Amino acid sequence: MSIAGVVPESRVRSLTGIIRSTTQETRTTSSPLTGEAVAAVPTSSIDDVETAFDTARVAQERWARTPLRSRSEALLRLHDLILDHTDELLDLIQVESGKSRAHAFDEVAHLALTARFYARRLRRQLAPHRRNGALPGLTSVEVNQVPKGVVGIISPWNYPLSMALADGIPAIAAGNAVVLKPDSQSPLIALAGVELLRRAGVPADVWQVVSGPGSVVGTAIIERADYVCFTGSTATGTMVAKQAAERLISCSLELGGKNPMIVLPGADVERSAAGAVTACFSSAGQLCVSIERLYVHESQYDAFRDALVRRVRALSLGASLDWDTDMGSLISQSQVETVTKHVEDAVANGATVLTGGRARPDLGPYFFEPTVLDGVTNAAECFAQETFGPLVSLYPYRSVEEAVSLANAGDYGLNASIFGSVREARRIAPRIKAGTVNINEGFAASFGSIDAPMGGMRSSGVGRRQGIEGILRYTEPQSVAVQRAVPMGGPAFVPPETYSKLLTAGLRVLRRTPRA
Repeated sequence: MSIAGVVPESRVRSLTGIIRSTTQETRTTSSPLTGEAVAAVPTSSIDDVETAFDTARVAQERWARTPLRSRSEALLRLHDLILDHTDELLDLIQVESGKSRAHAFDEVAHLALTARFYARRLRRQLAPHRRNGALPGLTSVEVNQVPKGVVGIISPWNYPLSMALADGIPAIAAGNAVVLKPDSQSPLIALAGVELLRRAGVPADVWQVVSGPGSVVGTAIIERADYVCFTGSTATGTMVAKQAAERLISCSLELGGKNPMIVLPGADVERSAAGAVTACFSSAGQLCVSIERLYVHESQYDAFRDALVRRVRALSLGASLDWDTDMGSLISQSQVETVTKHVEDAVANGATVLTGGRARPDLGPYFFEPTVLDGVTNAAECFAQETFGPLVSLYPYRSVEEAVSLANAGDYGLNASIFGSVREARRIAPRIKAGTVNINEGFAASFGSIDAPMGGMRSSGVGRRQGIEGILRYTEPQSVAVQRAVPMGGPAFVPPETYSKLLTAGLRVLRRTPRA
């Protein structure tokens, strides 16, 4: 397979031309599938970032006056364009991130769902809402949702299309402009998405793109944005939060996770094992919401272990751009080293490798086998630290109470999964400290349900994407109150003491009025 044949130089130039850059500096990206060079990507300077924000601010004032119907129509056109260009988008995702085609399609589907969701609900979500006034009949209140201004988005490499655009779609839908910094390892697919945005009718100046190292360009974005949306590690997210706090601006952060799955007593072993394979090894485990801890009741532990190992061993790995491989590559050598270190450390501390456990350079530079560990102790690094790779640890438990306690251990709280009786799973779900809980599914049910908010608790982040929460984060609620006939302080001809007594009597009446 030749990367040059998949992404011709002419296509690279047309995409990288979207980046705002006046420097002569470039960074060459390579494909994790083969190690071949993909693109020379321009680097933006601090002045370029400044210009991007200046341009976006002017454009945002015009865009905010664009009727909601026009914005909705643009998002629906984007939905159609995404589906029309599925094959090219899948090629770019695979070339830049190394994931299998099926896992790449998750991004395309998620982005199309997001565009349609906000397009169809925009008027309802942003329309002024009436609230109860202080004095019934005399005071009326409406709440407007005012766009924050220019939103800075710093997106990750692991979902380079979905996370680059899905967070920005509600931002522009709400009347904001966006300055995006895609991850340096996978910029072309984000640029392809921005190109489709422009073709859908979103003005180019409304969505600016800059490129470069996070320590320089990312910091410059945070120093200028009216709101920051970041997806990445907890360590980096903590620094983003501090920088945003210094400017008294808000931010949303989706960070790391060490996500648990509980297999309840009596759960269907084969169905649970099949669900675990998908939950653990989608995108080679390089997914913030993927499962890294499996808790199985001791009565079914052996049966589940055997079913899981059998299914994992049957997974196919490869660098194909077709639909014939189950799992793709890791993104970089550093990811391979992290997974290797976690496996070796776990084994040194008493764990057993049930399957996998090896890098596969024969398939490509960064391939690693899907790996299942048994007997991992709390001395192992992977016991509590996020691996972010194709590695899962298997643990038995005695009671559901113990399983809940084990699932809640640690500092993270992004996603959790429960397999078994729906009634029992619903009962214990509120006790799990995680922003999303999937029943009889690993992560896709909540991830794909765009009407439901998604985000983390504890060290897994703050704020929510998706749902109405995903668009209201980009707005400021503004209360507009109208007072009629009588001032709040009472008529001028009524003495204050008399008015206070009248008001007291009115409050007592309202106390007895159910809807007041």
